[in-house]
Amino acid sequence: MAGGKETPRQKMIGMMYLVLTALLALNVSKSILDAFVAIEENIQISNENEYQRGFEKKSQLAETAQDKSVPEAQKKAMHYLKIVEDIDKMTAERIKLIDDIKIEILTACGEDVKTIGGPESIIFKAYSNADPLRPTRMHLEHVAGKDKYDEAMSIMIGEDIKNPNPSGTGMKLWKSYNDYRAELTEKIAGSWMAEKGKKKYSFKAPAINTFKDFKDLNDQIEKSMKNVNQEDKEAIKKIYASLTKQEKSKVHEIDGVHWIGKTFDHSPSVAAIASLSSMQKEILTARADAIALIRSRVGGGEYSFNKIMALAYGPELANSGDEITVEVLMAAFDTDRQPEVTVQGATVSETKDGKGIIRTKASGGAEMVLKGTVTIRNKFGIPKTENWEKVIKIMKPSGTVSLPELRVLYIGYENKIEGVASGYDQTVLSGQGVNLTKTGQTWVGRVSGGKTAKITVSGKSSVTNKTVSLGTIEFRVMRLPDPEIYWGAAKNGDKGSKAESRLFVKYAPEIPLNAKWTMINWECQVPGAVGAPPKGSGNDISSALGLIKQVKPGNNVSFICTVVGPDGIQRKRGATFKL
Repeated sequence: MAGGKETPRQKMIGMMYLVLTALLALNVSKSILDAFVAIEENIQISNENEYQRGFEKKSQLAETAQDKSVPEAQKKAMHYLKIVEDIDKMTAERIKLIDDIKIEILTACGEDVKTIGGPESIIFKAYSNADPLRPTRMHLEHVAGKDKYDEAMSIMIGEDIKNPNPSGTGMKLWKSYNDYRAELTEKIAGSWMAEKGKKKYSFKAPAINTFKDFKDLNDQIEKSMKNVNQEDKEAIKKIYASLTKQEKSKVHEIDGVHWIGKTFDHSPSVAAIASLSSMQKEILTARADAIALIRSRVGGGEYSFNKIMALAYGPELANSGDEITVEVLMAAFDTDRQPEVTVQGATVSETKDGKGIIRTKASGGAEMVLKGTVTIRNKFGIPKTENWEKVIKIMKPSGTVSLPELRVLYIGYENKIEGVASGYDQTVLSGQGVNLTKTGQTWVGRVSGGKTAKITVSGKSSVTNKTVSLGTIEFRVMRLPDPEIYWGAAKNGDKGSKAESRLFVKYAPEIPLNAKWTMINWECQVPGAVGAPPKGSGNDISSALGLIKQVKPGNNVSFICTVVGPDGIQRKRGATFKL
């Protein structure tokens, strides 16, 4: 831009271009730093939301712990409230540790962290032991040295991004963060209230910091969950995974860079603060998820629920083509307050999982109607009763077999068979003298010989997995009927066309079999013709058309053909056509 051969004007323009480029670079840098400030602000708002979410669930648990109307629920709530207090203590320890690191970084950068709450203050609201779960509220737009990074690197990493200082602040944070993951998940799993005769649950948290992908991480966690309550598994896996970071990774072609080195290497002060706030959010989110899980073990509110399950109601059986309706809902119930269920004309066998279970035999005519009441009580013992009714269709088992192609099984042919076992959701066909295979909703029967064959229809219930034979039907076994020879569209005995050059072999419309026939060879015979009759293979008779065109109108032309069908048997078939 400023070479020796350039004019003074060109040199001036080049210098201005360089200055402009530098200014643009500074502007981009400022934009990036401002973006970190905005990100930090959003993270702090999220931190407050996660704090409040955990606080809400804890308050609900405390309310139930003070409710003496349901002693069993109160006992549980008091037990679990102590567990939540332990979780809050371990959470507060990490929140304060990270806040202290933020202050250390800002102090090293020469920022004012003493002035609190002023219009130009970085610290808007300082950390308080009276409210230890709330992180320090900062306004990073007031940080003067937003782009300083040596200080954060020195504090968090040291000299080597692959191996941060073992006794430095960064590795202290790394250990504390991983310890929190283990302490929290183990506390959740082992916090179930001891009940006589019930299994004691526990979880020994593995030290997982290397994994291929999320599935691999999940699989590794699963291996350590043998003694975890089934109801807790997914929630604990989610919490553990949310607090898990890949310890070593590749950064700028450098292998084995530690997460601390990757996160804080050349990280401007505001970016380092944002990364630390993000860790606080992960911790507060895990805490809120843990309290929500523990809170779900105890009922609360007017009607308390501590367990949910999915329910789907619909017809047990349906015929093909019927329109059916299935109702799906999520049911919630309290294991401490089972419903009171009555039924007319039968008895309630047991009440569990929020349901009254009725066992009775199907009887009556076309349908059986069961009806009764179901009652649940609120936390004050006030009952709420609703009527219920269930209509059950009564079906009498019977079996039928329909054969669309007559009650005959043809040798070498794929006989299509349809079977229906009324009263059962599955139909099973078995054969004697016939090989049966199922294709979609239709069966195919193949016979190779004999005079008769038998097919038995059975009904199978997918609920009981029992199969019941409903009847056997006998079929005659026969050869396939002979096909007809066609000259173009003309059937044997019809008027042929001298212009038509092809013969066809197939069944006439009155035989409803879908059998494929092939013409092997043919011979053309014309009365009074001199010499050997024309012959050919396949169905092309072009070589005979010269002779056929000499036949006078009113005379006949005959063909003797060799054909073969799906049974593999060769047959001689003749056909005569008028001209």
